[in-house]
Amino acid sequence: MKTKVSLATFNIETYKRKQLRNTILMYLILVLASCFYIIPIYVLLTTSLKDFSEVSLESMWNVPTNFSFESFYQAFIGEPLEGKIGLKSNLFSSIKLVIPATIFSALLGSINGYVLSKWKFRGSNIIFTLFLFGMFIPYQSILIPLVEILRSMNLYGTLFGLIFVHIIYGIPITTLIFKNYYDSIHQELLESAKIDGSSILEIYRYIIFPLSKPAFVVVIIWQFTTIWNEFLFASVITNRPDVQPVTVALNNLAGSFVVEWNVQMAGAFMAALPTLLIYILLQKYFIGGLLSGSVKG
Repeated sequence: MKTKVSLATFNIETYKRKQLRNTILMYLILVLASCFYIIPIYVLLTTSLKDFSEVSLESMWNVPTNFSFESFYQAFIGEPLEGKIGLKSNLFSSIKLVIPATIFSALLGSINGYVLSKWKFRGSNIIFTLFLFGMFIPYQSILIPLVEILRSMNLYGTLFGLIFVHIIYGIPITTLIFKNYYDSIHQELLESAKIDGSSILEIYRYIIFPLSKPAFVVVIIWQFTTIWNEFLFASVITNRPDVQPVTVALNNLAGSFVVEWNVQMAGAFMAALPTLLIYILLQKYFIGGLLSGSVKG
């Protein structure tokens, strides 16, 4: 009897040690992976805090000897006497672009997903397939007809035209996310509302929309980061420096003969900071929103 008890105790202790080793190994791998992904941010930040005289490939990994925020000032304000334009107006252009484009594409995707998920009609599957097809159309293949359409609408070269393009191009992915989420909502809720005499819009407003917070968080984070970081549409559709988003304006920070890498890095850091903060602050909501529609019933 004592032998059996000691054997069981030995097996439990062995199992615990094995679990501890596996846990340590897992955390070690995660730490190494995190360091690997943090390295570019480290180089970006340390270079932007250096004076131009300290910037070189040899000293790329070194911490600045004298911390200087002059590069951030130059990247944000520019150098008017030398004709260099900063990112100040372009950052505001990106904000004016991303907020309405994200909100309207999320609302349209929510309505589309609601109709395609809860109000089946003849041809609804074909329409949903066409929506999905829009996700796989390369940007480059539609640039010429897109520019011609925007010219005919007097929207080419304007920020509003770029907002319009991102709203339309964001509908397929937002529709897919919302439809998958609404598929997990019980149909009995809608049937009860129908019996009470609620219309399709009333059901959306009072039942579906209040339940859509997790899906809206996912869509808003996705659209915000996608639109903020997009370059091709921004460079083609907006042809005036004062309305171009910050991703396009980063090219203007490079000098004609000498590239001030500390200023370039400071500008890149400012351009990347909003999306970085969005993911850091809303990470748990983003993951929760992705998982909320993964299990039906």
